[in-house]
Amino acid sequence: MPLSRRSFLAASAAGALATGSAVPPAAAAGPQVLRAGDPAYAELAGRGYNRRFAARPDRIFVPTDAEQVRAAVARSVGEGAAMAVRSGGHCFEDFVDDERTRAIIDLHRMTAVTWDREHNAFSVAAGADLGGVYEHLLAAGVTAPAGICKGVGVGGFVAGGGYGPLSRSLGLMADHLYGVEVVTVDRAGTASTVLATRDGPHADLWWAHTGGGGGNFGVVTRYLLRSPDASGDEPARALPAPPGAMLHTRLLLPPLGEESFVRFVGNYLAFFEQHSAPGDPFTELYAPLHIRPGLAGPSDILILLRADRPDTQALFDEFVAAVSQGVFPAPILLPATRASYADTVANVYYPKGMPGARVKAKTAYLRRAYSADQLRTLHRSLTDLRFLGESQVEFMPFGGAVNAVAAGATAMPARDSFMTMLVHATWRLPGDDERYLTWARELFRDLHADSGGVPVPGGVYGGSYINYPDRDLADYHWNTSGVPWHGFYYRGNYPRLQEIKARWDPNSLFRHRLSIDPG
Repeated sequence: MPLSRRSFLAASAAGALATGSAVPPAAAAGPQVLRAGDPAYAELAGRGYNRRFAARPDRIFVPTDAEQVRAAVARSVGEGAAMAVRSGGHCFEDFVDDERTRAIIDLHRMTAVTWDREHNAFSVAAGADLGGVYEHLLAAGVTAPAGICKGVGVGGFVAGGGYGPLSRSLGLMADHLYGVEVVTVDRAGTASTVLATRDGPHADLWWAHTGGGGGNFGVVTRYLLRSPDASGDEPARALPAPPGAMLHTRLLLPPLGEESFVRFVGNYLAFFEQHSAPGDPFTELYAPLHIRPGLAGPSDILILLRADRPDTQALFDEFVAAVSQGVFPAPILLPATRASYADTVANVYYPKGMPGARVKAKTAYLRRAYSADQLRTLHRSLTDLRFLGESQVEFMPFGGAVNAVAAGATAMPARDSFMTMLVHATWRLPGDDERYLTWARELFRDLHADSGGVPVPGGVYGGSYINYPDRDLADYHWNTSGVPWHGFYYRGNYPRLQEIKARWDPNSLFRHRLSIDPG
């Protein structure tokens, strides 16, 4: 249960968070270490989202504070053990669950969300999941534009430029990041805990964690959340106030022929392309579209709209009419519900839990809507009955307040797009790997055939999202554009990220399949 506002402040006042650099006495014992055969080893080694990948590390460290993280990093470096860090465990690729990983630092016990009096910011431990963050922030009368999947760990989410249902009105989660505490390793191999802030020491390391991706510079132990325009020393003024109420429902998509499909998705994309400027009234609307292969499954739009403004009903009606115009058979609108923001987060946002599935993800930021021919290509892939099941293509509205920030102000450069498209291929049996991988790869290639099979940043596309990593962007068979993988995720910010990587991880100890090259 979330803390009451009084309990939250009392816990912080009682010293639930150490705001200085002193090491808690319990840290002297060092982190718990698990090895194969220990009761909890198998569970922690196998808790990753994507069952295509599995790690068999020599040891798993389970720290409870920053000093224990530092000790785990120091030991791994001293032993020459390739290490990876796990927060929520939702990485789509093998950045953690790699056969080369010899040590995993698992942060699942580091979940505290407290008020840091020294920095007048919320301190969020890197092992906390988004559901827990929502609960604790709401107890203090605030919220943040975090994701819709409550089980995702904050550790990688923030560092990758994470966003969610309120981002069109409030910006990215990283836009509210004031500071980050990171265990780094210098050229001599010494592990240290560093606190980097937006307007204080080590601002370059702070900047790198506003979209530079997890696992690149060190091990994040906690984030400090405080909006740039916040004032005073009260928790209730450090982050945005939550909406007073939310309206939610679903618009169900019946099986459609090709032309009706093109009309429907075309209507949807055109609407958000038109209504994604900062300050547009429809930035209060988040309405992701989910389309399942075969079009016989529960394809739908989840509609989430701020409901404490006088024009809520008019905005809702205009959106439904716009996306449904000329579509036959007509989409089916379920009854709408108004609820508090807290109840919406609790009951409508996606619940915690791992699907236990095998996954391939591919993503594109859209600056312009897909053409009718591209949507016909998408329809052909989605009506292939061989792929009925759990896979889906998702469109997630973007832009709004996200695009009010300059591309170089944070490491996440996609400040010019209105939509995220995600191919999320999902299956259960290892024997189906090649079939579903081929489906996802060919769909994505054919959809972007005019730009080398990938969404090359430019007038039409904004690149890709590092929190949905795709190793195929580094494969010349699937990326024939000539643009390197980092051009999709970091665009013009990559050289600066390389400089920061060279400074803070000079031996490139924190690396994975798409890690930043220090140059």
